[in-house]
Amino acid sequence: MPKILRLFVKYVDALNYRVGRCAMYLIFLMAACLLYSTFSRVVLGAPVNWVLEMSQFILSAYYLLGGAYAMQQNAHVRMDLFYDRFAPKKKALTDVITILCVIFYLVVMFAGGLSSTNYAYVYNQRNYTAWAPVLWPIKTLMTLGVFLLLLQCISNLIKDFAIWRGTPIKPAAYIPDAAPQEGQTV
Repeated sequence: MPKILRLFVKYVDALNYRVGRCAMYLIFLMAACLLYSTFSRVVLGAPVNWVLEMSQFILSAYYLLGGAYAMQQNAHVRMDLFYDRFAPKKKALTDVITILCVIFYLVVMFAGGLSSTNYAYVYNQRNYTAWAPVLWPIKTLMTLGVFLLLLQCISNLIKDFAIWRGTPIKPAAYIPDAAPQEGQTV
């Protein structure tokens, strides 16, 4: 594989690894918000109206920023009815074909995310609730998550194509829990 593609894979994998590891901690922030809401309502008798929306925003950031990391670690759910029986090269070819469909979908999602984020920023879009938070911060994080997932899909496409050609790209040493894909050498 050309050096520029190997560098692309290396840097995208490193970026998504770090973002994913940081995004893991958002679940604790969400739990703290929900715990505060319960404490405020039950103990203090003063319910807060912003916690449910904030928890939804945090959860959205959690799974969208962590999606690329999950893809990198092969942690997404996969239908393995026939796939497990394939040889490594056939698996890689199947992944190349299917990832092209995912890339098309993510390009459309990213374009829509950019448009929606721009609208939210330009018009100071707010949610129609009592709290009425501005929406551009969460829309920015959501668009960033889709973009990172798109980059990871392209990285996986390059890695799968390399496996199919018989010249697998080694997983990066800085990703300690990265399980090598089928056919990759360690």
